[in-house]
Amino acid sequence: MSIYDQVGGQAVVKSAVTVFYNRVLDDESLARWFDGVDLSRLKAHQRAFLTAALDGPEIFTGRDLATAHAHMAITDDAFSTIIEHLVTALTDLGIDQTAIAAVGVRLQGLRSAIVTA
Repeated sequence: MSIYDQVGGQAVVKSAVTVFYNRVLDDESLARWFDGVDLSRLKAHQRAFLTAALDGPEIFTGRDLATAHAHMAITDDAFSTIIEHLVTALTDLGIDQTAIAAVGVRLQGLRSAIVTA
């Protein structure tokens, strides 16, 4: 069973992205990266990316992570905080801790492609 299926599929990914961005946008240490961003588009993009990252059925067709984040000067601390917010969002939605741990491991593996500062 894929991580995507373990966490509850499309409905949970959609809810998780909503809860996640509510938390991220309320976090003053992260808000600057989201100024002027089309949040509806970003959330749709994040749902597709997260689904693909969790081995779900959608095909992610966005830019590769390194290219998409190269100009953002994302720090290790910011990346860690983002992961924490996602883990908290999944926890708040009642996702099994084993599945959440798998999500965390999968996303930690993306750190080198996203952190540029």
